[in-house]
Formats: sequence, C-alpha cells, structure tokens
Amino acid sequence: MDIINKIKPATLEEAFELRPAQNLKEISLYESRMNNDTAHHSNHHYFVPGAVPTEIEPKELVETEQKKVYHEVGSSLQRIEVHQEQKQYEEKQYEDKPFIEANTQAVNLYQLKNDCVIPVFSSDNERIIAHQEFIEIARECATKAFPFHQLKEPEIRCSHIVKGRIPEAIYKNAKDLEEHEKTIFYERLAFIIQIPSIKDTINGNELNLTIGGVRSLNNENLYKKKTFEKFKVFAGFRVKACSNMCVSTDGFVEEMRVTSYQELQTKILEALQNYNAKKHLLEMKELSDHYLTEHQFAQLLGKTRLYQHISKAQKQRLNIPQLTFNDSQLNTIAKDYYDDESFCKTDNGDINLWNVYNLFTQANKSSYIDTFLDRNLNAFEFSKGIQKTLNGNSDYCWFLR
Repeated sequence: MDIINKIKPATLEEAFELRPAQNLKEISLYESRMNNDTAHHSNHHYFVPGAVPTEIEPKELVETEQKKVYHEVGSSLQRIEVHQEQKQYEEKQYEDKPFIEANTQAVNLYQLKNDCVIPVFSSDNERIIAHQEFIEIARECATKAFPFHQLKEPEIRCSHIVKGRIPEAIYKNAKDLEEHEKTIFYERLAFIIQIPSIKDTINGNELNLTIGGVRSLNNENLYKKKTFEKFKVFAGFRVKACSNMCVSTDGFVEEMRVTSYQELQTKILEALQNYNAKKHLLEMKELSDHYLTEHQFAQLLGKTRLYQHISKAQKQRLNIPQLTFNDSQLNTIAKDYYDDESFCKTDNGDINLWNVYNLFTQANKSSYIDTFLDRNLNAFEFSKGIQKTLNGNSDYCWFLR
C-alpha cells in the first residue's frame, strides 16, 4: 500500500508570518491510496498517537480534499498543510551551476574537517575559528531564524590553497611525499545555504531565500596575538535558473568582527533577524518595470568603461557613485546582452533593469572570493540608481548622459 504525504512549500508571506499553534499534541497522519474503491482498510492506517482509534470510512477519506497536520518542533508547533492528491508535486529542474567561479573549487564539510589544518595566531598559538565552524554556526543560526523550514546542504567554494607538510617529511622531495604527509588549508572560503521553501518569482525567474558567508584569511594578521577575526555574512535570494546571487544593503554585513564562537553566533543571528526579505523582493520586482533602450544601454556601458579611467578627484567633483566592476566583467555584460538565454535584450533591443542587474551579477561570478559580495551589493545599488535616474532623480545620471 502506497503512503503519500505531500507538503505544500510555504509562500514568502507564510514563511515570515507563520505563528506557532498552542496546546496541540503531535499528530501523525497516514494516507492510504484507494484502489477502485475496493481496498480494505484497518484502524492502524489512521492511527493518531494518544487518541482512541475510530472507524474511518474509505469514502470519507476520498472526499476529504485537505487535512491539517501539526508537527511539534522543540517547544513550538508548526502547521503544515498535507494534500491528499495522487499526483506528485513537480518542480522545474535547473542545471546546477556554481554561485561563484573565478579560481574556486567545490569543497564539502567532510574535506574541511578531515583534510585541512587549522591556522593559528603565531605569537600565542591561539587557533582561529575554523572554516567548518563558521559554516556550522551559520547553519545553526538559520535554523533558529527559520525554524519551520528545511535547509539544503551548504554549497562551499574555496580558493588560494596553502600547502604544507608534516615535520616528519621535512627532508623529503615533493614527488616522494605520501598523502598523509601533506597538509593544506584554504585561505579563502565562500558558502551559501538555500532555504527552498521560501521563494518568489520575478519576471518569470524563480528565486529562493539564501544565507551565506565569506572568509578571507588574507585580511587577518596571523603573525600577532589573537585578536578580532573578520567575517562577511549575508542573506539574500538566489536566482534558480542561473544561480546568480541577489544581495541588498540590509542583508549584508561587510565586516563582522568577533573574538569567539559565541559572539559570531550572536551576530549572525542578529543579522538574519534584521534582514527585510519582503522589502528586498519588492525592490527587485520594481526593476522589471523599467526599461533601457538599446541606445541607453550602449550609453550606460560606454560610461562604465570610461569610469575606470577617471581620476578619484574628478569622480568626487562630479559626484559619480562607485562602480567596482572591471573591464573584463563589463565585456562579459556586453556579450551577454546579446547571448544570455535568460537575461538578454528583447527583439527590438530594449532590456529591463531586472535583466541588467542579472547581467552584472552573472559577470560577478568571475570575482575572487574576497570581492564577490562587495561587487554583488554594488550591482544592486547601481541598478537601483539607474532606476531612479529613469524616474528623474539620481546621482547616477552621469552614466546615462
């Protein structure tokens, strides 16, 4: 006998307005599939713990369209809708692409825990907060901030590998080293954790809530005594079709300075709770309502190329906002304007600002880990600035003059 429990993914509104029910016991529901209305059923198919078994007629089960189930989660209860439909819920499948490319490589938690050494502060030999601890703390905080939602496994990208060897192998030639005699750690780390049940759609593109962080040991002075350690943490949305990251100001902490595991946990949780996801989504949706003509886009791209060569004093005099993308990334944006499957121009050459924004975040995948989040935020601020310019009020008008 088949057992089907289908849980409907929460909408964004449900995710942030869900409230725990009170004084309810945990209930487990087992649904039986009917087979031409001739199958035989017994009470144990509909067993409710702590309740007196009662007869349930098959006809009543078939006619029931929806039942409510309450699952106990710690000290609170979460309401989940269980639908008794025969057809399985089907999600559109997307190609799994990395959220950052550059010179990074995919790493998992097992490798970080078992294959990597942990650097220390040289003067007092105090260890740093390890990369895997950073990820685990972030995951714990996301679980607390979104207790009614299931998190996906972390996607981890690392770069700038530092190789070494154990003392016993100090005099060996490199070619003679055995695997257990080699040591490594990664100077830079970036990771994301997706929450697929909190999602929305913009301009036909599905997004889901994502949290993550960046760690760059090149920003730490490991030659002195243990002091503040620096982390970058964000909450935003990931575009499923292309894995582009969308980060806004209130969802990004550029430099989180901590001295302990507990302090990092407290600050990450605070950052997640302060993130206004609804506002972020609304701002991104507004981008899809504004368009650039082919001439305006060409003007915009030409000015961004000129921006790279204007002196700092002139930028200040003209009050030109910051743009952190380099020439190579701007070339990628120009190419994708014609070729990108999801965010290219329309047939008449027009392109909406949501697509322009995604051309920038797509090009940002070539950034190194330590500049990835800063440029991602800059892409959002730049797109919002161009939107204000189209409405007649923005410092970004220099880019379209």
